Amino acid sequence: MSAQIEPRELRIGEVAERVGVTTRTIRYYEERGLLGHDAERTKGAHRVYAESDVVRLKELIRLRDLLGLSLEELVELTEAEEARAALRDQWAETSDDAERLRIVEAAIPLVERQLALVEARLATLGEFAGELGDKLRSLDERRRELSR
Repeated sequence: MSAQIEPRELRIGEVAERVGVTTRTIRYYEERGLLGHDAERTKGAHRVYAESDVVRLKELIRLRDLLGLSLEELVELTEAEEARAALRDQWAETSDDAERLRIVEAAIPLVERQLALVEARLATLGEFAGELGDKLRSLDERRRELSR
């Protein structure tokens, strides 16, 4: 008989250190619904986290930093991802084509919204890259003029 290993619970400070954010950031993410513990925790109780919370928080920070998302956009993106995960579970539970068609149709607007958020960020980055390219060309031109 093998003994089951209990998952280690982590305190908020440990999570913050591992992820590279402040404890305030973690609390704020909880308040915004990005981490599910705020409502589950009894008043005055210590915040404790599982390894899965660390993984989720790292992913949220990665998305925030990679895409430059506002917190509202991050909430929207993760809500769509959670809805898609629920649809994937429903897909796995059925083999009925009509039900699977309904699942696919429900997933399309979720992915469209996620894609719109990413494309908006790409457009902003493209504009910024264009501005930097213009500045570089202008500086190169000035350098050539001054080198004569």
